[in-house]
Amino acid sequence: MLNQFSRAELIYGKEGMSRLFNAKVAVFGIGGVGGYTVEALARGGVHKLDLYDDDKICITNLNRQIHALHGNVGEYKTHAAKKRVLEINPNADVGTYNVFYTPETSNEVELTQYDYIIDAIDTISGKIELVVNAETHNIPIISSMGAGNKIDPTAFMVADIYGTSVCPLAKVMRHELRQRGIKKLKVVYSKEPVITPKEDAHNNCKYNCVCPPDAIRKCAIRRQIPGSNSYVPPVVGLIIAGEVIRDIIGCGRSTP
Repeated sequence: MLNQFSRAELIYGKEGMSRLFNAKVAVFGIGGVGGYTVEALARGGVHKLDLYDDDKICITNLNRQIHALHGNVGEYKTHAAKKRVLEINPNADVGTYNVFYTPETSNEVELTQYDYIIDAIDTISGKIELVVNAETHNIPIISSMGAGNKIDPTAFMVADIYGTSVCPLAKVMRHELRQRGIKKLKVVYSKEPVITPKEDAHNNCKYNCVCPPDAIRKCAIRRQIPGSNSYVPPVVGLIIAGEVIRDIIGCGRSTP
């Protein structure tokens, strides 16, 4: 009988769709990248999703985050994303955890329950902690490198972290992971040179913060607010989702 995943089954077959249905995937960071990853996984047939992010939707998120709407400004991103997933697949099993993954909070998360982990976190310490812990438990992981301050969506590619260049975030990650003995990490990154934000007192959150009043982590405390647009983060998120789906099914690529 035809169902919402019938077109995907024509590509992946019943066995492939069964693997997607039974896989449990964790997405850390439900922003511009992670939100589109969640969307594509839900539409692609992944039935079990756990979403991690302590951030709430801000009006400045509306230009790039798929779950961000004027009507849900101030709502937890995890909750807004879950509602979208359940509209796509009412039978999906979606867990939401309003946790900011860091070395200090990592013990609150049991990673061994997952078949795949997605790192769309925007802090280096959190990314490193997640990658190291995934390696410890031998859980497949893919990590998003810098998507901010970029304007060329065609420049993004999949690679091993040690095969990256140009990207400043990837450079830091290479150094830190090498120090920790991590031999490989699948990432999505771009060689496009980072654009310097054209910031002033009117468009910089440091001076005019509009984060929800009860937000835990306000933009004003960040060292630099990255610029972003409506099309780069979604592309990164969709590339990640494609890699995850193909890896789960068993037809993913091998990074150099």
